Amino acid sequence: MGRQLICWVGLKTQVKRVKESRLFRRGFEIGSEKNLANRIELMGIRNSKPITSARRYYSTSTFEELTTSKPEKSLLAPLKKSGGRNTIGRITSRHRGGGHKRRYRVIDFKRDKREIDATVKTIEYDPNRSTRICLVEYADGELRYILAPERLKVGDTIRAGEEIEFKDGNAGPLAIIPLGTFVHNIELRPGKGGQLGRSAGAGAQVVAREGGFTTLRLPSGEMRMVHSICYATIGTLSNSDHLNISHGKAGRARWLGIRPQTRGMAMNPVDHPNGGGEGRSKSGGGRQHPRSPWGKYAKGQKTRDKNKTSSKYIVRRRKQK
Repeated sequence: MGRQLICWVGLKTQVKRVKESRLFRRGFEIGSEKNLANRIELMGIRNSKPITSARRYYSTSTFEELTTSKPEKSLLAPLKKSGGRNTIGRITSRHRGGGHKRRYRVIDFKRDKREIDATVKTIEYDPNRSTRICLVEYADGELRYILAPERLKVGDTIRAGEEIEFKDGNAGPLAIIPLGTFVHNIELRPGKGGQLGRSAGAGAQVVAREGGFTTLRLPSGEMRMVHSICYATIGTLSNSDHLNISHGKAGRARWLGIRPQTRGMAMNPVDHPNGGGEGRSKSGGGRQHPRSPWGKYAKGQKTRDKNKTSSKYIVRRRKQK
């Protein structure tokens, strides 16, 4: 076959072995059937056909890793929307409001059921976080939700404690986890529950251990010491393609409870430090340097408290050269 450009319609008819939902829908310049198979990029993202302007850049997850669409009722809790307002009723987080109604899934971040085997029953979608969750059933019949690692499958057995096999889904203190291992759901205080590495695709690498502390390389690049008796779960989290999803239209952000933003330069001087001026003015009416609505520099200004207690545990900052 000579070299030719094959569009999505032709691609679907030529390579029937590949699931339609897993194709990254683009044109491929190919030379043979073998070359075509090599150039297909299998991803957990489905791109839409450009039948409308929004659909041209609209992509969504294939959800092919999910095994059920119904959550465990005993692990659900009501979730009331705040609209970005605090207990006094004042807006403390702008651009929030509306969105689809949700119910909270009670997640076991502590992994405090130790030295008992649990079997993975389902892998599920959670509207409250970017990664997937899985329902596990312990030997005594108790059901719990945990964050789902990348390679965890239904039927796998997991365990938490000090006597564990070093495989994805098992949780243990950082003191026993081998150097070079990637972990997630990391505690900062013993017994408080995981606080670091909880979003889609997240994983921190264990790089050193000394004097009762374990040094981790976080996804941001920051090097941080964590007490070695703190628990962490082995593996990186699922749904790593989440960052490649494009909303495609403004309405999809509204479904997620995100309201529109207005640029400061489009406001009046009374409303924003960068407002005012004639046309796209960077001087008249406002201040030259980009600032927040409250006057703080928005580009490069360090906002971290210099006397913060946890600073002594940070070996290297994420932006340090």
